[in-house]
Amino acid sequence: MPGRHEFETVASKTLYTGAILALRQDRVAMPGGHVVEREVVEHHAAVAVAAIDDDDNIVLIRQYRHPLGTRLLELPAGLLDIPGEDPLEAAKRELAEETGLAAREWAVLVDVALSPGFTDEALRVYLASGLYDTERPDPEFEEADLELVRMPVTEAVRAALAGEVTNATAVAGVLALVAARSGDTPLRPADAPWPGQPTALLRRQAAPPQET
Repeated sequence: MPGRHEFETVASKTLYTGAILALRQDRVAMPGGHVVEREVVEHHAAVAVAAIDDDDNIVLIRQYRHPLGTRLLELPAGLLDIPGEDPLEAAKRELAEETGLAAREWAVLVDVALSPGFTDEALRVYLASGLYDTERPDPEFEEADLELVRMPVTEAVRAALAGEVTNATAVAGVLALVAARSGDTPLRPADAPWPGQPTALLRRQAAPPQET
């Protein structure tokens, strides 16, 4: 019956382990008795913040992304790479580190599985409002070159649909915000459970090294 097969992993081996990702190869039982190989990129979970100021501007950053060799307009965001770290506290930290801002009101805006065909990477976007200035640590590496951009929400929607904002997290956050507003849809509380939060890479990194 469609939708009832158990996709059992019958074997698995690690091909690569790095600081922010690992690559493993699984052998998975398919319908009809076939067993096929699937490559899986384990990645840290991440959080992002759609921060809205009192003038209904969304706070974006323009950041260099080396894999694409260009700067992208993005939401402030960061990895959950510390075991046990609370996603909301991580979001507050990233907002301060990348923008020098804090917020009085927080809610969950949307959860996104970023590319489930090959990676477990998932991201939670928070909505933050009631913004105020806070201390910003000295930035380093790519963050030392961040440009802060405040853009009206309506303009951010236009930019996303025009292909000027292409970062998947930013597009999801902007469009989820206007969808929630247009439907007067209540958002989840900031401490809502996140069942899709990936933890495989954190568990791998915390495990004792194996003898070879």
